[in-house]
Amino acid sequence: MFGFFKKKKKEPENLEEILAQFKDLKENFETLSKELKNLKEESVFSIQKISIFRYNPFSDIGSNQSFSIALLDGNDSGVIITSLYTREGNRTYGKPIEKGISKYTLSEEEKEAIGRAKGSQIRNPKSEIRNKS
Repeated sequence: MFGFFKKKKKEPENLEEILAQFKDLKENFETLSKELKNLKEESVFSIQKISIFRYNPFSDIGSNQSFSIALLDGNDSGVIITSLYTREGNRTYGKPIEKGISKYTLSEEEKEAIGRAKGSQIRNPKSEIRNKS
């Protein structure tokens, strides 16, 4: 039943077979290298930096139910979403961010969320280890 997973490749018997196998491995390596390069280039545009900052913007309302969340890519571009909780209801605002700057006026809390996001980055611990060597 599980014989499919136990299949072994035929061992090369002479120099020609070894060279052919080596050529295949080299082609596979080159293909994977190109794909990895493309993925690295594209990943710059994915969300990599995230921060949420909770606060109380009004002294007459208790607890920190308002928040600003920054979602940024590798170029510090993305969006800041702010939710302001008031007695009358909830207001939500979104502002685009390009290279860490918005063309809209930002509150101090939004600036704080963006600053924190710039300082954070989602990382794969395994790739961290590999990059250090």
